[in-house]
Amino acid sequence: MAKDIKYPLLESLDSPADLRKLPEKKLVQVCDELRSFIIDSLANNPGHFASSLGSVELTVALHYVFSTPDDKLVWDVGHQAYGHKILTGRRDRFHTNRKFGGIKPFPSPEESEYDAFVAGHASNSISAALGLAVSAAMKGSNEHVVAVIGDGSMSGGLAYEGLNNLSSAKNNLLIILNDNNMSIDKSVGGMSQLLISMHSSRAYNKIRYGIAKALKKIGILNERRANALIRFNNGLKAMLFRQNNFFEGMSARYFGPVNGHNVLELVRMLRSIKDMKGPRMLHVHTVKGKGWEPAEKNATVWHQPGIFDIETGERIVTRGESPRFQDVFGETLVELAKKDDKVVGITPAMPTGCSMNKLMDVFPDRFFDVGIAEGHAVTFSAGLAKGGLLPFCNIYSSFMQRGYDNLIHDAALQRLNMVLCLDRAGIVGEDGPTHHGAFDLAYLRPVPNITISSPYDEHELRRLMYTATQPDMGTFVIRYPRGKGSLVDWRCPLDTVEVGTGRKITDGKDVAFLTIGPIGKQMEDVVKEAAKLGVSVAHYDMRFLKPVDENILHEVGEKFKYVVTLEDGTVKGGLGSAVVEYMAAKGYAPKIKILGIPDAFVEHGTPEQLYKVCGMDKESVLAAIMEFKNL
Repeated sequence: MAKDIKYPLLESLDSPADLRKLPEKKLVQVCDELRSFIIDSLANNPGHFASSLGSVELTVALHYVFSTPDDKLVWDVGHQAYGHKILTGRRDRFHTNRKFGGIKPFPSPEESEYDAFVAGHASNSISAALGLAVSAAMKGSNEHVVAVIGDGSMSGGLAYEGLNNLSSAKNNLLIILNDNNMSIDKSVGGMSQLLISMHSSRAYNKIRYGIAKALKKIGILNERRANALIRFNNGLKAMLFRQNNFFEGMSARYFGPVNGHNVLELVRMLRSIKDMKGPRMLHVHTVKGKGWEPAEKNATVWHQPGIFDIETGERIVTRGESPRFQDVFGETLVELAKKDDKVVGITPAMPTGCSMNKLMDVFPDRFFDVGIAEGHAVTFSAGLAKGGLLPFCNIYSSFMQRGYDNLIHDAALQRLNMVLCLDRAGIVGEDGPTHHGAFDLAYLRPVPNITISSPYDEHELRRLMYTATQPDMGTFVIRYPRGKGSLVDWRCPLDTVEVGTGRKITDGKDVAFLTIGPIGKQMEDVVKEAAKLGVSVAHYDMRFLKPVDENILHEVGEKFKYVVTLEDGTVKGGLGSAVVEYMAAKGYAPKIKILGIPDAFVEHGTPEQLYKVCGMDKESVLAAIMEFKNL
């Protein structure tokens, strides 16, 4: 009896070359099977769900029309690229997606020749693809380069810098704007409104390109004249339709919008513009979560839903009794806003992820979602602070890397009173190296005029947030990890903490153990275990990296020959480095072990697995402490 094959077409496709052998009429079935495969896979192996469902037809059409991997596809945000992974030889390994040792969570050239450029964050595709396209033109290569930008990434400043540079050098870049009016939450801002309102006459496009083809055939239309004709055409179109097309103003020929869920129409459109010269943009309308009704109705919840029941559509959410750090942040921010009408909240497209939606619900006029625009979020917050408000700007730690200059130039330089809350600090798990918050302690520590803190637990988070609201605190940074904390009873009085002070958690005489942040809380059992094994450990929660508590460091330098530091951040430049610098400056000479994220990009896996890889799990920390026992 023949085996019942659930995905007969999809399972016959081991590469895009196999896809291109199919007749066009089979592509609809391929899309149906690919969408079902993604749903079946992610129901039990959680990942980014809604975005990849929305890009199924576009993915199939791109690989059908273009000769990948010779032609290059540059994906933006990586969330939309699961179908791409499945079609490019990773179908049978897709069950390992985001798992330790499995395939990577986002496109990566290290993993596949079909992944032309790394994609983890947002808005880099146009710039990267433009570089590839200019390189191809300079080499005289016939390869095609396609940038696929979507999920709200057009709000990012780098996307505009890339668009502005389109006409600076010869290139044939094709930009696909996958427009679903969403990032993780609903897209905001002027670009979102522009895309909603844009239209283009299909008959007009057909006539225009028919004329251009005829002129080129008889030798009248060369490259120089084509560019002049484009400029004339853009002006004519603006006059006739009373609409100034932003993208054509950037010297890109614009097509669309087209239905992004009609794979045959997409194939026809891509074929018609594939070999045109010069930069082009195809505007594609898609629905985030397409084909899964709960996701279509609530794409934010189904962006990364976790495990769910395919039959009922029910998400299987397992949470402990203790709350998530981001929820404590959100609740506390509302409390502070009720006490002080100067408190406002700012986030770059992450209101649900960072729980600032709680403030949005209570004080909608005091909440600002600026879209995927971290640099703008920081400078906008600086402007609000200069105007007399007290902004809480919440940005994921790894995303904050894109706002570093803004923090230095626009906030710290002016000693502005604002609070920068860095969510997802440290190891974040399955999203991998593009998302680990490894570097914030190190890159923030050299900046003058800022305070850098990290709470030991949820109570400390609340106290630090309250402390940051006090007068003349300047630019105040609070960093905390992803996920749940340790306290069931997390509410506490909102008391102030003296800036630059740590505290002794456990007294000891053999080894000084200095930690910062919640990872110190996780190591309380290690201190107890070391005592059982004959090593007395003094555990200090440093709480502030800047200003660091020099009274504690003086005590440690005077009393201890052996010091271990631990931080959920890179070992280069953070707490350990600060301790070494202090000891050297004061003439103390203890033996110091610095534990933390190594000087390398850490791959994906569960936090527990990655802590072990980094030597930051309880067993590794205990072993590091015990090395001093017989010295």
